Amino acid sequence: MGYSSNHQVSKAQEVLYTCLLADVKRLEPEQVLEEFKQLFIYQVEVRDPLALKAIVAIVKANDRQTFFYTLKRCCFILINNWGSARVYEPIHQLIATINDAAIYQFTYSNGLKRLRTWLINFVKSKEYENLKLFAERYSDGKGRWSQRYASYLLVAQYGDERNPAEQRAAAQLLSRQLRDRFRLDLAMYVAHSQVNPRAASGTESDLAVRQSAKNPTNLGDNVLRLIKMIVLRRGQYSYENLAQFFLSQTEGVAYKEYKNALLRYLVFSVDNKGFVQIFLKRLAEKLDTLYEEHDSDRVDNELVFRTCNQVIKFLTTEDNETPTPLFNLLISQGGPLTLVVVLLKLILVAPNTRNRLEYCIAKLIQHYEEYSSDDCHWFINFLEVFTVTFAIYVEDVQYNLVRISSEGGTSGQGRSRSQDLAKLLDDYRIFSQARTRGKHDGGTQGGDGANGTADTVQDETILVRKTAEKVAQIQSKLNRLAHPTPASPAKVLPGSLPPHRAGVMGTTPLNAGSANIAPVDTRSANEDADGYLKP
Repeated sequence: MGYSSNHQVSKAQEVLYTCLLADVKRLEPEQVLEEFKQLFIYQVEVRDPLALKAIVAIVKANDRQTFFYTLKRCCFILINNWGSARVYEPIHQLIATINDAAIYQFTYSNGLKRLRTWLINFVKSKEYENLKLFAERYSDGKGRWSQRYASYLLVAQYGDERNPAEQRAAAQLLSRQLRDRFRLDLAMYVAHSQVNPRAASGTESDLAVRQSAKNPTNLGDNVLRLIKMIVLRRGQYSYENLAQFFLSQTEGVAYKEYKNALLRYLVFSVDNKGFVQIFLKRLAEKLDTLYEEHDSDRVDNELVFRTCNQVIKFLTTEDNETPTPLFNLLISQGGPLTLVVVLLKLILVAPNTRNRLEYCIAKLIQHYEEYSSDDCHWFINFLEVFTVTFAIYVEDVQYNLVRISSEGGTSGQGRSRSQDLAKLLDDYRIFSQARTRGKHDGGTQGGDGANGTADTVQDETILVRKTAEKVAQIQSKLNRLAHPTPASPAKVLPGSLPPHRAGVMGTTPLNAGSANIAPVDTRSANEDADGYLKP
């Protein structure tokens, strides 16, 4: 009997999905929305009797979670198709329809009463909040501060295999679009903000574009100084090359030795002694007992992946609900940038752990989103620094510093180290260029709306190329302004490594030639075919 009932519900779900998919492909959005209202709220003038019979069977089964899953999948079938067609207003209307005033009205029908009660429960659930992210993506209105970081919140939706395939595909695509938009907006803002409008020889349209380039961060003009600091640190000692050296030096060592080396690698070149002491003490306590049954084994890709995932959890959230004491302590001791750099080092060693990191960031956002922006401003500042840093290091835009002033090249007497650094940063301008764009990480789209999704990806690629070309034009103009005569050629901040530095494993010299070592594949059996960590 149980099997028969489950089989009937599954069959009813497929009928409902098929009917809605057919409707969204052949009917106008207004007609589809009306049919959705009739099916899920009124049940008076349903266009398709098969769809009505299916929804009645699902409600009759009296399983609220099954209904929630069915409702979400129906919504994402419509969202994916409308989004692929660049028709966004119906998405707003669809999500508003679920909270229609009619669901709160009395009805004599027991089936309809149960259906509306479930809709009320759904509106009060986290599932509905997740659904609203897709409407807010296309809204200019200001919501809660956490909506600025929807690209991370969507990671949590994509990573949850309990969600419908359509929801996971939509979350993955939208997260990537938001990431791309931030990256391109940041590049445009950096390029425009460094052009002197009075000195620039440009048309009125150029001036209008310059003025319309909005800062995508909450850091104000301080984002320029932050980028300079990040790129300057990279120029002094490349984090990418340091990660390659670490991988080279720890290849095949005993796991216990690897854990000790990982500690030294993560704090390598960190100047804050207080941060280093706390970090080493607290994290060493965690690592000592981590997978200790493998301490004498040779380290392999699986152990690297699992270890870095665990370290990320130690540094962010272990229970997927609250921040770890170490997270709060490290930010208070070292500031956001120091902790962000440590997290970056982990990702450079094991790139596939980025999924776990962003999942943990999403959980931290969900923890703090009930607080006002004033009450958790320090956490928001961490998110801003995190987002900018990862946009520079692991996205498709390459940032470099070019020196436009040779004055004050040496430290002045009576100036502090911070004043010297400020003067040094003022002497440089940020230049960006597009890296070669590869395939995006992530899974294939579901059958519903797959062609539209492919078109969306193609459109995004065109947008990336056009924006990169625009940035290049602005940077070229900026370069001419900075160097009106060929007498003093620009000095590009050197990014080469010194021939010998203390090795991350101890005192072994680092061989600069090992910088060309390819990164190891750290994907484990715990990931799906898309390289995404299974929950």
